[in-house]
Amino acid sequence: MLAWTRGRRRDETWGVGFSGGADSLALLLVLRAHWPDRRRHLLALHFNHGLRGAAARADADACRRWCRALGIRFRSGRWQPPAGGASEAAARTARLAFFARHARIVWLGQQADDVAEGMLMRLARGSGTAGLAAPRPVQRFRDGRRFLRPLLGVRAAELRQLLRAAGVTWCEDASNATGRYFRNRLRHQVLPRWEQAAGRDAVAGATLSRQLLDEDDAALTQWLDALQPLRRDGCLDLARLAGQPNALWRRALHRWLARHPAAGEPSRQAFAVLLAALQRGGAWRQSLGRAGFAVSDGRVLRYAVPPRQGGKKRRRAR
Repeated sequence: MLAWTRGRRRDETWGVGFSGGADSLALLLVLRAHWPDRRRHLLALHFNHGLRGAAARADADACRRWCRALGIRFRSGRWQPPAGGASEAAARTARLAFFARHARIVWLGQQADDVAEGMLMRLARGSGTAGLAAPRPVQRFRDGRRFLRPLLGVRAAELRQLLRAAGVTWCEDASNATGRYFRNRLRHQVLPRWEQAAGRDAVAGATLSRQLLDEDDAALTQWLDALQPLRRDGCLDLARLAGQPNALWRRALHRWLARHPAAGEPSRQAFAVLLAALQRGGAWRQSLGRAGFAVSDGRVLRYAVPPRQGGKKRRRAR
């Protein structure tokens, strides 16, 4: 990660996700200390999810005071959650969109406990290597944006111990102590028992597994890139996948779907049916998305949308 930062423009804005909690505060202090010449180009990004009322406003005020004292620019945003309540995924999407509006480089304070919690969450929904390898130290987006996470190898307790030793206080989000969200239940009910049952630092084991899975995921991606099964016209060349492992077929199909947003995101069952049809070969056609079809002649897979029937409506005769 340090190698990535070398050669970056000195006037480049570096956003820092700053909730006011121990992790993000420790990150902000580390960045300020490690790159003193970049301090005026740091931008603390605080996002209020609109779920905790006065407590959240108090956290925002505390973050603003911290930044004023440290000489770091501060920007805050607020989300209006839907009337029926917000899921963890929706709140996260809103926060990441806020980050994207203000900086192309964003540093995040996720640490080792977050890695273990995220891995258990993804295991529960059957994620593959790409999902289990998250969160990555350097996350690259197609538009050139980057998320950087330098604390993934550090335990949450270590960060809090260091802050206490330095006489630094931080904001505590009371909602983190509740069992309302899946991540909180894992943090308080599962992780301690998991480590106790393992008789070792299971979180350290999870962070190592994340790194190994990331390496495997990169290797599979490189392998698929070399095959180049996705053609410029958007068709999937099935001949280039012949004889290849199932993992490459699966990844190729995911890429093909990403190339055709109108196809939507099929359910796990629908994806399995589609993948099986591809590997079985022959000519077939399967409904996909609201108005389109996945069509294969045994050689290529393409996405087809039938022409509208009847053309333009005729004007009513008077």
